[in-house]
Amino acid sequence: MTTAPPPADTAARLTGLVRALRGHGLRIGPAETVDAAAVLDVLGLADREQMRAGLAAALLRSDTQRAVFDATFDLFFPLGVGTPEAVRADPPALPDDPRPPRPGRPDPLRDDLRERLAAALAADDRATQARLAGEVVEAFGRYGAGATPASDGWSAHQALGRLAPETLLARILAALRERATAPDLSDRVLADEIRRRIQDFRALVATEARRRVAELRGAERIAERAVAPTADRIDFLAAGRDQLAELRRTVHPLARKLATRLAARRRRAARGRIDLRRTLRRSLSTGGVPLRPAYRLRRPARPELVLLCDVSGSVAGFADFTMLLVQAMREQFSKVRVFAFVNRTAEVTALLARGDADPARLAARILTEAKVMGHHGNSDYGSALGEFAERHLDAVGPRTSVLILGDARNNHRDPNLDALRRIAGRARRVHWLNPEQPALWPTGDSAAADYAGVVQMHSCRNARRLGELIARLLPL
Repeated sequence: MTTAPPPADTAARLTGLVRALRGHGLRIGPAETVDAAAVLDVLGLADREQMRAGLAAALLRSDTQRAVFDATFDLFFPLGVGTPEAVRADPPALPDDPRPPRPGRPDPLRDDLRERLAAALAADDRATQARLAGEVVEAFGRYGAGATPASDGWSAHQALGRLAPETLLARILAALRERATAPDLSDRVLADEIRRRIQDFRALVATEARRRVAELRGAERIAERAVAPTADRIDFLAAGRDQLAELRRTVHPLARKLATRLAARRRRAARGRIDLRRTLRRSLSTGGVPLRPAYRLRRPARPELVLLCDVSGSVAGFADFTMLLVQAMREQFSKVRVFAFVNRTAEVTALLARGDADPARLAARILTEAKVMGHHGNSDYGSALGEFAERHLDAVGPRTSVLILGDARNNHRDPNLDALRRIAGRARRVHWLNPEQPALWPTGDSAAADYAGVVQMHSCRNARRLGELIARLLPL
């Protein structure tokens, strides 16, 4: 593997890095790009980690963007190109048949790599782990060999699946205890530390595989498809448990940002619109030039907000995040009431208010403690909207904005459009936030197209889009 890119290639790599980061939603303007170029001019290319830190300081605006930046930086400014030199000098003894051996048969190469990896993880030897990551990808990560060049590639998932580093936990823990080299920690704490080291090694393998694929496909293409997005761009319906946990950690920063925007809008709205008659009358004293505009003053009151949330299935993550966000912003509204449903509707405002200590289990607590399900556990929007219109319509008034959260998948039941019309007739505004993309609204058991004919429906697939909609749609 050759060393870092030559200086002549640096400008192209920097502009490619900036384009890729913009593609992931990072706001990087010409000024930040010029600053990054100045950083490279001052720091040079000799110390790669120092260069990484300098570019991050010039281009990023928050720590939440660092994971995307690091993965993209490794594509455009790799440690080297080609097969790592250490691996090339002492390549692993690849088997004649690249396919995994049948269960029960010995696999000397895999056993040797696992033995060396366990020792490196026990010693926390980062240099050896980096070399082993290259060996693992070289030995187990290649796919498509012998086919067309377009089908060749490298897979971290394939390599890690063959190596199974997670199963080394007990071996490493036992080795540390036997050698008495472990710090005076409980087994649970030490096991967590070993899991962290294994996770770091998995990241090294993923980085190595992405680097090699980028050499085949192009860095910008791989940066677009293989780099995980920032938390605020994760699709609610595709988010896993860890991603949802990361999303919940962004609730309070996003709430502060939205609260600032709403307060600024409220201050601007307090000035009111220009009163043309009074402005013209004032201009008589200045020769007809309207130097001092007159306004129709208004005192906007904080709006009331009602949330009506589907907490079933995969939609629960979307509803969970939105409820927590609104709860964190409650001071921006004169009144907030939250209702949850699966096929029955129940108010959960009090449950949400006292659930701050454990927000990760909010949806589970609602399903357990609130009567949101009847005789079955399937979504029934028509029944839920009907129950809300019959029992809780007093929560909606002329100053109330209603946000309905859900994918509108009604399991082919009656959508009960009349109930939605009754709610819309009493509210100031009603907006439906749907976590599915619009192309899916008329498909399958979705009643989204029917509901969109009664109230405004907006696609809301990630936290960034949710923040934009709340800042734009909610009245003052």
